[in-house]
Amino acid sequence: MIPWLDPVIPHLKALHVIALALWVGGLFGLPVMLSRHDPAIGQADFTRIRLASHISYVWVVTPAAVTAIVAGTWLIFLREVFVPWMFAKLVFVALLIGFHAWIGHHIVQVGESDGHHRTPRPLVPLLVLLVPVLAVLVLVLLKPPLGGIPIPGWLAEPLGRQLPVSEVPR
Repeated sequence: MIPWLDPVIPHLKALHVIALALWVGGLFGLPVMLSRHDPAIGQADFTRIRLASHISYVWVVTPAAVTAIVAGTWLIFLREVFVPWMFAKLVFVALLIGFHAWIGHHIVQVGESDGHHRTPRPLVPLLVLLVPVLAVLVLVLLKPPLGGIPIPGWLAEPLGRQLPVSEVPR
């Protein structure tokens, strides 16, 4: 670790946690907002709900996601947390990113389909979202060793082979 960066780490952690809370909170709220996209409620209400979900996604949830990921990445390298539980956490963060993209897809479809796009009921997406969120929480809070997970030998140690490129990038 770099000693002069030690005072920065708590602030970076706070930024990461706040951005993560906004991101995950938005991911829980957006499926509920999407379920309200029903053309039968009237054009004015439909437009208001569509605009609110679009603005929430573009100006709150997505910047919070980017901030959480960037701050988290900095923390991994500054704290040198290269342990199995962190890599397992990153798998579940990737699932959160996939869910984020799925929600964005539905928001675009609602905006471009002239009221013909049927959004999914919120219960199933919320239950699906609960899995990676709880997994991330468990992994971060418990920090289990996960050393007993069998991995292939070619992943566990370097093989001493040449890179598939002629010149190493600098």
